[in-house]
Amino acid sequence: MDFSGVKLVVSDMDGTLLNNKNEVSKRFLNQFIELKKRNIHFVAASGRQYHSILYKLNSIKSEISIIAENGGVLQHNNQTQVLLKLSNQDILKSVKLLREIEGSYIVLCGMKSAYIETNDSKFISKLKIYYTSYEIVEDLTMVQNDQFLKISVYHFNSSETNLLPRVNDLKDKLKVTVPGKNWLDITHNKSNKGYALRLIQKELNISKNETMVFGDYNNDLEMLELCYFSFAMENAHPDVKKIARFETKSNDDEGVENILEKLLKE
Repeated sequence: MDFSGVKLVVSDMDGTLLNNKNEVSKRFLNQFIELKKRNIHFVAASGRQYHSILYKLNSIKSEISIIAENGGVLQHNNQTQVLLKLSNQDILKSVKLLREIEGSYIVLCGMKSAYIETNDSKFISKLKIYYTSYEIVEDLTMVQNDQFLKISVYHFNSSETNLLPRVNDLKDKLKVTVPGKNWLDITHNKSNKGYALRLIQKELNISKNETMVFGDYNNDLEMLELCYFSFAMENAHPDVKKIARFETKSNDDEGVENILEKLLKE
């Protein structure tokens, strides 16, 4: 493969750039320095909370672009903007439906914070992996003074089996995505990582043939379609492997870093 024309590298976080200990490797941070020298711009694109991505990439946060909350938030040129918000009606309908699903744990994702209405310590230990800022409230539908980007739902067994079949009534107006084995995301119907990535490509005047993207789950599908060098992780969902042109090793085997090493050699 000829990587010599690549000007933009985009990577998902969980299951992709982060290993299974939720760590960013020193190898990647060293590679980032070399990417900068070659004027190759880096984008972290995740379903994670914006504040959580900042925390994980703290040392380089001002030098990269960030797509958070599955495209609901975009940081570019050190300016942060909320792209697509949920309405109060969307939130009310979604929360009422999700409360009826046994074993579901609902997270209302705002720009300032995430909000939950449970004290379950087992769930909160999972929540803290992805959300560095959260509040426990009595009623999610009564939360105000924030901009709401996404509703995430966690199930300890399987989101595809236990959650996805139960939310069909939301799909006519909202976007429903499975970003991981245990999570389901509900967003504005136009919100996805590809929506935000397209804005960055336009701003930087970078084409699909000059873009490299790494992903592992179904919330990565739209952005994988916006590039020629689309890589599925070895640990990726089958739907991702169908769309991606190429495959790399797993996140625990530094699949992203292995490809970046080849890119930097060119």
